[in-house]
Amino acid sequence: MNPFVERHRNKISGTLSCFDRVVITGTLPDIGYAGAMAGYLSYHKIRLFDYPRWAEPLRDELRHHTEQLAVKAGIEIEFIRRHKAFHKEDRIKAIIAERGDHPGLVHIFSANGACTAYRPWYDNKKDYTTLKPTASKCLHYYFYFIDESFGLCYIRVPTWASFRLQVYFNGHNWLARRLEKAGIPFKMTDNAFLFIADPKRAQVFADRLDAKQLHRRLNRWAKQFCPLHQRFRSGYHWSFMQVEFATDVIFHQQAEFQPLYESIIRTAVQTVKTDNVATFLGRKLTTAYQGEVGNDFSTRIQGTRIRHQMGPTSINLYDKAGIMARVECTTNDASFFKIHRWVEQRDGGQQ
Repeated sequence: MNPFVERHRNKISGTLSCFDRVVITGTLPDIGYAGAMAGYLSYHKIRLFDYPRWAEPLRDELRHHTEQLAVKAGIEIEFIRRHKAFHKEDRIKAIIAERGDHPGLVHIFSANGACTAYRPWYDNKKDYTTLKPTASKCLHYYFYFIDESFGLCYIRVPTWASFRLQVYFNGHNWLARRLEKAGIPFKMTDNAFLFIADPKRAQVFADRLDAKQLHRRLNRWAKQFCPLHQRFRSGYHWSFMQVEFATDVIFHQQAEFQPLYESIIRTAVQTVKTDNVATFLGRKLTTAYQGEVGNDFSTRIQGTRIRHQMGPTSINLYDKAGIMARVECTTNDASFFKIHRWVEQRDGGQQ
């Protein structure tokens, strides 16, 4: 057991470690980068200069498919003219409050945004034509839906090749669905559990978020909202883009939690140094490192928070709902963490 939890076990009602916000990118390897797109077009006897002409019918087909989904669900596609005009999450909460939280398509936003695109490029010296990536914009659809296993999710679908997807789900919502199926009572606010009748079993569930199950669900969502990917032999390759992993320590009473929390966070401001942050994240702080490293203490409407940051990754400590300390490791670039993979030998062995 964690020494802190053991020391204050009489004041603590439970602990839970769980994925929170997760953003996943879906890429089509067959056309996901300029060289692949050029090879795909050449294989199908399509001139590289005809790339836009090839992509336009796919764009129209995807738009028609989205309109059909909206009609079937009885909703109207809402076009966002200014990205900061309102928060999409607030609009979705209001819609769910009216429709209920039953599974199905909740709402569809559309907005113009940056996308991956290519342009033909001719090399006069080599007498060779290829494609190069270029900055472009296209219409994107944001499908907000409630999945029977993962709760509220969204998938962002661009209408221009290479159709790079972005999928969001929340690990706490996924766990809430598991608890409901198991008949375990709980109380939840926002993305945190204030009470779980069986916290040990809940932790077992949280540890069982299976990558294979998630992969199958991602493929199902892609088929539902972007069926064009079935034209490409390799299908979608999924990779983590942004990940948050949270550990919650829930106290019985606010009066017991707040003084202790204030003492911890003030001590952390004074004692945790940048090299401690690097070591915790599996890195060594050297003169060769060019990224940003530091600590930040802030007071928000919800309470106080301290953040230890190294590049795209940070460790946060803050209070939630007045009785919970949340330690959250967040990365906006999952490639920050290096993972050694098993290598299969020809004789069947692994190392």
